[in-house]
Amino acid sequence: MRRIQLVVSYDGTEFCGWAAQTGQRTVQSTLREAVRRISGEEIEIVGASRTDSGAHAKGQVCHFDTKVNIEPAKWTRILNKVMAPDIAVVSSKQVDDSFHSRFSAMDRFYRYRISTAQRDPFRSRFVHVYGRPLNLQDMQEASKALVGDHDFLAFTEELDPHVENTRRVLYSVNVSQVRDEVWVDVVGTAFLRGMMRRMAGVLLEVGRGYRPVEEVSRLLTEERNSLMWPVVLPANGLCLMRIRYGRHPIDNRSKTLKSGDNRFTASENV
Repeated sequence: MRRIQLVVSYDGTEFCGWAAQTGQRTVQSTLREAVRRISGEEIEIVGASRTDSGAHAKGQVCHFDTKVNIEPAKWTRILNKVMAPDIAVVSSKQVDDSFHSRFSAMDRFYRYRISTAQRDPFRSRFVHVYGRPLNLQDMQEASKALVGDHDFLAFTEELDPHVENTRRVLYSVNVSQVRDEVWVDVVGTAFLRGMMRRMAGVLLEVGRGYRPVEEVSRLLTEERNSLMWPVVLPANGLCLMRIRYGRHPIDNRSKTLKSGDNRFTASENV
């Protein structure tokens, strides 16, 4: 058996998210069917992040096990031949059997794009159109409160009954103006369902003057229950940019479970 790692890019508009669903077109089922057509094997595709319906990816990572003797690097070209234009394998390689796309990840980098211009049909599938200027300085100041180890309960779209711990670690949250867009770039260990879209939502609320800067830090404490929780922005502005593993990937889930931390056992779904 060989374990093959794929880096995958997709326009998520026409996909019902990553995870396979009966009767729905998803990224996972599309990749699984493509491998089956090539190898004849019924394999399982394991992804690093279960992006929601409408969310995009430039650097999604997944893996599968195969007995077929195809040179690992050639899976890229072969798979792209049998898939639709809105999904592509960027690279493929053989990895150690201990590698796990989800549990070996060190951190994930997501970007949320907010357009301050009028709607552009050539990019409206990939940005959330606000259409007016935003107070970038206030957004940048508010973003500082999100960095670090916090309880992101108020930033969860839907509580998963299997998630007991809503604490997550964010290494960086950067807000920048790029031409007529505001980009919210976040790097963290793992994310709760809807967490990235609520973080972008609260920063948009700050930027448009609907929420004071200091309220963002209060949403990370027990004061959250006395506040209006952030809006969940549409998925089309969200893109999974990169997943980092390091030179010698390890099972980070096992490492954190030893210290009683279950943040890596939750479904990675943004």
